[in-house]
Amino acid sequence: MKLAILSRSRTLYSTRVLAQAARKRGHKVHVVDYLRLHMDITSREPRIYLGKRELVDYDAIIPRIGAQHTFFGTAVVRQFEMMGVFSLNESVAISRARDKLRCLQLLARRGIGLPVTAFAHDPEAARELIDICGGAPLILKLLEGTQGVGVVLAETEKAAESVIEAFRGLDAHILAQEFIAEAAGADLRAFVVGDEVVASMKRQAAKGEFRANLHRGGKAEAVELSDVERRTALRATKALGLNVAGVDLIRSAKGSLVIEVNASPGLEGIQAATGVDVAGKIIRLIERHAKDGPEATRGRG
Repeated sequence: MKLAILSRSRTLYSTRVLAQAARKRGHKVHVVDYLRLHMDITSREPRIYLGKRELVDYDAIIPRIGAQHTFFGTAVVRQFEMMGVFSLNESVAISRARDKLRCLQLLARRGIGLPVTAFAHDPEAARELIDICGGAPLILKLLEGTQGVGVVLAETEKAAESVIEAFRGLDAHILAQEFIAEAAGADLRAFVVGDEVVASMKRQAAKGEFRANLHRGGKAEAVELSDVERRTALRATKALGLNVAGVDLIRSAKGSLVIEVNASPGLEGIQAATGVDVAGKIIRLIERHAKDGPEATRGRG
């Protein structure tokens, strides 16, 4: 097959190991900086170019779209889909996962367990958001944040009111979410490929930090998920229409709850913690499905 990895740099770990895994299985791989592409949006004859060179004859693309470039990146993925190219994750599914509010609403509609979450436009509704989440402490999240950026722990109700009013004053949209104290700064990452959780790890926040993200100094180790946690991760992935996802869960007194679904999950942490060749499993998934062409969009919203 002829594959394109849409990535800002071929030296990024996830991009590099995906390219290596594909070449190991005999495929031709090009790493393409999606921000350098331009599109010819013509009826029945969509085209995409890198400079003056038209990109043609790809069997599949692997989107590695950064959160800050979601709008343009998903437009590029959509253009390839219009050209009949299979995408590891569809453009609309990536958009669903990137919009934290939309993602949680879709999961809630499927009855998937979530932390109590509140959202409002009016900064005067700060008191109501805090009450919905059961009071302080509580978590406040920017809708556009990623890798733990834009996530604040408000330890008092006064602090929560101040943060909410400040963010809304800057016209930034935030979610208020209950704080799960019993998780003790730990969360779980279930890595889903197709219809299987292929690897899972527990991430523990650094001392003095409540965010377990590895980018923020968290530590990771392999973990065995319960059957319920595996089913939850698979249901969350399917609800958004994704083929590959990193589903983040947190263990609470109410059971395991989904806190986020990542449409471009990094491979470095999960492969190092578990020893699983996740990149190879992704390439084998593409081999099974690329011949079928673009999928009909799964899920709604």
